[in-house]
Amino acid sequence: MRKPNLSNIKQAKVLAPAKDLATLEAELAEQEDHLEDTVLRLSDYLSAVEMVIKQTFDHRVWVKAEIRNLSSKGGHYYFELAEKDDDGKVVASCRGNLWRFKAARVLAKFERATGMPLERDLTVLLKVSAGFHAQYGFSITIEDIDPSYTLGDLARQYAEMVDRLTGEGLLHLNQQLPAPFDIEHVLVIAPEKAAGLGDFQADADRLASTGACQFHYHNATFQGNHAPAEIRQAIVSAQQQFYDTYQRLPDLLVIIRGGGAVGDLAYLNDYELAALVAEQPVPVWVGIGHERDKVILDEVAHTSFDTPSKVIAAIYSHLAQLVTQTLQYQAQIKQAAQRQLNTAEQQTARQLSQIQSQTIGQLTALRKDSDYAWRSIQQSAQRQVKQAVRLTAERYTQTQTLAHQQLVKAATNSKSYQESIMQNAQQQIVQAQRDSEHLRDIVLLHRPSRVLKQGYTMLTDAQNKQTLTSSTQLYPEQTVNIILKDGNAKAQIIDVNMDKEATETSGTPT
Repeated sequence: MRKPNLSNIKQAKVLAPAKDLATLEAELAEQEDHLEDTVLRLSDYLSAVEMVIKQTFDHRVWVKAEIRNLSSKGGHYYFELAEKDDDGKVVASCRGNLWRFKAARVLAKFERATGMPLERDLTVLLKVSAGFHAQYGFSITIEDIDPSYTLGDLARQYAEMVDRLTGEGLLHLNQQLPAPFDIEHVLVIAPEKAAGLGDFQADADRLASTGACQFHYHNATFQGNHAPAEIRQAIVSAQQQFYDTYQRLPDLLVIIRGGGAVGDLAYLNDYELAALVAEQPVPVWVGIGHERDKVILDEVAHTSFDTPSKVIAAIYSHLAQLVTQTLQYQAQIKQAAQRQLNTAEQQTARQLSQIQSQTIGQLTALRKDSDYAWRSIQQSAQRQVKQAVRLTAERYTQTQTLAHQQLVKAATNSKSYQESIMQNAQQQIVQAQRDSEHLRDIVLLHRPSRVLKQGYTMLTDAQNKQTLTSSTQLYPEQTVNIILKDGNAKAQIIDVNMDKEATETSGTPT
């Protein structure tokens, strides 16, 4: 193989700076005949390519590309850049280099303007120049990065995300849930050891110590490309663990961040995370920790707060309002009950007054009737006494005569009567003995000791002086003595339920 003659290449017009790509292609075509029979070493050929690229693309241009990967070494930054079509397929890719002497200035300007570090998956507008090296191949040197383009692209992605959530009915879905009536259990999703979590937890612990509310903490990373997936996993596992423990949903889901860099907020602008938050079956309160910068979670959450401290303050306020309402309801119930008691007392007083008036009238009428009846009885008795005196005298004489006759007759019949009386008396004595034995058996059957052995009890007052037989003798918190078959016990009355019909029956005068 003969050594390539590179002198012709260096003198060819193709190596001269071309005005445009079409002119360059035309001039190369003219030189095809000269290079057709030339055999080149790879290094020589690539050096020629390097020369062509250097002379043809020696100017800087702005190029839009996506950062597929980014690494640094010794202060230099190495990019893998790509362009994708609408289907997400890579249609072009190359390497890019941001050298150390420019990297600090370019990256600092980008971070100041966007509030976030330069990382993979960002679409950027780069000011570049083309370069080619025989050993390392084609790459572009990055001279500058336009942060305004990246901000615009992020804003476009944010707007597209909002439109998609709106079209799918998710943007305000969680906001349609009613606010919790009572906040008893709260799930908290937060980065571990975050400053905002510490402030939140300090106030939450004081609230939990009162027994008013319980907080269940779950940690997830809130920065980096894997942050959305970790937060989603934390939400799902937290809900599942709570349901497995309590067999119910929590009252509130809280997502707080606080204390991180503003640039880290971009990681939270994730559609899958926003959709999951929107579809939660309980209200979601978020406190991301920045007053001016919002993320998509602020859009889909039930309630959004600037900081974690405002979230716990809202929980405090909600519970305080609930207590206030409860006290108001208690006061209203007490007032209504007092009004009813006053009304009942007034009605009772009126009824008692009416009964007293009626009773006095009836007693007066009865007294008059009794006086009249007493006078009538006295007059009648006097007449009857006089008549009885006359009849007594007449009957005395008749009685003496009849008595003599009867004495004679009685003397005759007394013996037979005596025998008959003795016989009847003996029979009555036997019958009385039987009746007394029967009554004795009945008394023995109903004696207290036997009744107690059958499971009945006797109720007396605390001093064991009075037997309690009616519910009207009982009142709440009264101490009573219960007599059992083998001892007694003391008890306290909690409540008294009276049988209205039995009470009315027992209280009716006869």
